[in-house]
Amino acid sequence: MNILEYAKGVERLVNPMAVGQSHYMQTRLNKLPVWLQRKIVTSATKKADKMPFVVEPYCTFLFYEIPDPTKVEKFMPDNFVPAKSAIFANDPEKYYGIVSMFRIHTSVFWGARAEYYLVAENQSTKLLSWIMMDYISDSISYDEKHGLKSPDAKAAVMTTTCEGDFVCDMKSLDGKKQVSCLANLTHAKMRPLDQRLWIEGNTSIAYGRLAGEADGDLFSLTFFPEEMKQALEIPMRDVRSYSAATATTGRFDAKLERVISFPFAQHMLSDSPGNHTHYGNEQALRAAVEKINFKKIKTINPNSSSSSTSPTSS
Repeated sequence: MNILEYAKGVERLVNPMAVGQSHYMQTRLNKLPVWLQRKIVTSATKKADKMPFVVEPYCTFLFYEIPDPTKVEKFMPDNFVPAKSAIFANDPEKYYGIVSMFRIHTSVFWGARAEYYLVAENQSTKLLSWIMMDYISDSISYDEKHGLKSPDAKAAVMTTTCEGDFVCDMKSLDGKKQVSCLANLTHAKMRPLDQRLWIEGNTSIAYGRLAGEADGDLFSLTFFPEEMKQALEIPMRDVRSYSAATATTGRFDAKLERVISFPFAQHMLSDSPGNHTHYGNEQALRAAVEKINFKKIKTINPNSSSSSTSPTSS
């Protein structure tokens, strides 16, 4: 399987009608206790352990340098410690907090998201990891701590303009979380990325103590490594405004250092809640992607707690 076939296979797993049904079902299920929501979700994902996960073009990241890593240690899940990383190949390694802003479509939800991460190392696997600390979205979402969440950032703006601007303006309904960015892409240049952060890190993702359970709720993305080979670096002079008050970078005295953007869609399969795929290295990740059979992949069926087989072929 090549990258084009994989991208088409992932896209074909997303059924907009099923996504709409999932949104409707969430309005009913979120009235249940969280423990019962977990039970229902776990039952569904036993038969559908992968979820198509398409990040739409111009996913953009704000990288904040954290000068004192001891300030973030208490927010790490068990068995994770703060770790230095580089953004681009051959960059110096530093401690980072990361705000990502993107539109996404999956087999379950569709919309805009802003997420805040810390970079850590998994002490068991020694893999560099992304630790999700907080997030807001104009779509439904799920995590172990909160269960099935309703949209908390209605009327969100996440787009680009004909003048080359990336625009994000998201604010939670309670006013406590807010992410915004206005940056011009005209002078941005493509640069090779540090492979440990972007490839290894995206196969080892966990929830931090502010966002999820203390055990980390670990999961992985499955993708062709080429998805993470390069991205645009936006000159800081072209970042006209930005603000991130989600899991508050400010409490760590973090300072914005870099802004980068992916000008293409990224096609992945995410572990469904309760599942965890382990890839020890890039070679194992590539081998797993190349042998995927899309005819056998099942997606969650919102009409029941079971799953349905995709009618598409690879």
